[in-house]
Amino acid sequence: MNASGPDVPVTMDIRLSVNGNDRPVTVDTRETLLDTLRERLDLIGAKKGCDHGQCGACTVLLDGRRVKSCLTLTVTLDDREITTVEGLADGDTPHPLQTAFIEHDAFQCGYCTPGQLCSAVGMLAEAAAGWPSIVTPDVRAEPGLDEEEIRERMSGNLCRCGAYVNIVAAIGEVAR
Repeated sequence: MNASGPDVPVTMDIRLSVNGNDRPVTVDTRETLLDTLRERLDLIGAKKGCDHGQCGACTVLLDGRRVKSCLTLTVTLDDREITTVEGLADGDTPHPLQTAFIEHDAFQCGYCTPGQLCSAVGMLAEAAAGWPSIVTPDVRAEPGLDEEEIRERMSGNLCRCGAYVNIVAAIGEVAR
């Protein structure tokens, strides 16, 4: 309980770097990054699916690494680099994964697509850095991104429509 009573939120002024732009924001210390992005910064790409970190619809990149924004407290992110699906494109040029998702029809309703895209960007960076997954046959070798590897590495992102075959194909095309 704070000095003002149990119902008064504790807030903090922080500066977020979102998609290359510095954004000063005052946040409740209990507020998630997902809520800050959607409610305060009007970045609605990341979706609130389960709000428990189980579906991956809220996935964004934090300093280039994948995070579930529904589980990340905004107050911990002062001066960290956040990339949302809105920041993947280079100006008017879509990210190669965005183009591949369109070409491979790797979405149906599209609700999970922003999280899938951010997760795929992070996953490709992890593989390029040589990080093995649970299905990597030889953890000392450079991991190849075959279908099994892509499926395992993307397993934290669910698609209720079942567009997995096309999602894997789109990611595989970009990985090659």
